Amino acid sequence: MRRSKRLVLLSKFLSDNPNRIFTLKFFGEKYDAAKSSISEDLNIIKDAFYEGGEGVLETIPCAAGGVRFRIKRPQKEIENFLSELCSVLSDRSRIIPGGYLYMTDIIFSPEYSSRIGEIFAQIFVEEEPSCVLTVETKGIPLALMTAKALGVPLVVARRDSRVTEGPSVNISYVSGSSQRIQNMALPTRALSKNARVLIVDDFMKGGGTARGMMELVRQFGAEVVGVAVLVTTALPAEKLVKNYISLMVLEKIDAELGQINLKPVKFPANEEGI
Repeated sequence: MRRSKRLVLLSKFLSDNPNRIFTLKFFGEKYDAAKSSISEDLNIIKDAFYEGGEGVLETIPCAAGGVRFRIKRPQKEIENFLSELCSVLSDRSRIIPGGYLYMTDIIFSPEYSSRIGEIFAQIFVEEEPSCVLTVETKGIPLALMTAKALGVPLVVARRDSRVTEGPSVNISYVSGSSQRIQNMALPTRALSKNARVLIVDDFMKGGGTARGMMELVRQFGAEVVGVAVLVTTALPAEKLVKNYISLMVLEKIDAELGQINLKPVKFPANEEGI
């Protein structure tokens, strides 16, 4: 295979399998090339990913030599995307009677959800989560794309246990916004005791659902390494969970005037990305 073709296939393979370590031997056998040739190819791809703002290709010390691709977008690109997203969601036609904001089409859009998942992954990759957890249903697309960008499994908690999933751990928690008692269940096979869990959800008002998921993780003896939310409300200011990351803050919805005050959250970062 000519180098030009091999570079294309290598680039696609790495971007399709982020955060996973592959050895030079693996690539040599896959593309029928010497390890020295593969090493040169990877150096070219590394420079291209970096200069194009696609991510970083890390060299991992191991017996046979390995590399790992991690998505890392420039901060300015992330800020522009979040500003665009706020603009789309601030359309007055999205106001639902009762003072709610319609976001379902954005959440279930592959274009938007994949980019949101990449941002969450970029923020929490150094915490080395071993899985992503969400609760059915609207948080699933964002959590799935985050899991894909991290190269880890997705785990979904349900509102009630299912016979088809075997024995489950069930908890009751108090909703932070309505103060109602709700249920959450997760199959016993879903989490291991030493799992490092990243919680992802689409919306947070009081933080009751996120806190419920944190309690569910503790029941398994696992560890929560972060909480990532697409949109949080400005009020109540005190949530039931601490140290969460939100990409946007909904400050106010005025149904009578048709006004939505939604702002992106700025993260401290250098020019290379978050």
